[in-house]
Amino acid sequence: MANLTLDYQLADGVTHAPDENAVRVWVSTTLDYLEQDSKAVELTIRIVAEQEAQELNNEFRGKDYATNVLSFPFNSPVELPVTLLGDLVICQSVVEKEAQEQQKSAIAHWTHMVIHGTLHLLGYDHIDDNEAEEMEQIERNILASLNISDPYQPIDNMELNTQ
Repeated sequence: MANLTLDYQLADGVTHAPDENAVRVWVSTTLDYLEQDSKAVELTIRIVAEQEAQELNNEFRGKDYATNVLSFPFNSPVELPVTLLGDLVICQSVVEKEAQEQQKSAIAHWTHMVIHGTLHLLGYDHIDDNEAEEMEQIERNILASLNISDPYQPIDNMELNTQ
């Protein structure tokens, strides 16, 4: 398992969030999958309420709404003995709302968002189609190793019919 230092923060207004040990496993699994365990890695994950997520998204991306995950990679100007990945900010209410809309368990979606954000900190992106496919496949593989199904599978409308 990766040599990981995790600063896990729960902001005011967060009513519930994944257990820190679970989050540590998700990040470590991502780092191990990408063979990023050669030196110590540090990152901060902050779980926030909607207002803080909206303020940060507006300030740093110019988008005035709360989003599921924001990544703030750290780029050191010098070589350090530890890899400082940066910070992830994850909005509790957005993640839980998306999980419900996508008919996924909340924990599966939380896992996906942590992995997704960690990949952003490691330089992966989904701006163009090729980058998106590569990043999504890595996410699928990591999630499968944690026994979580493909988050990009479309919802079968036939299953939405209730009696």
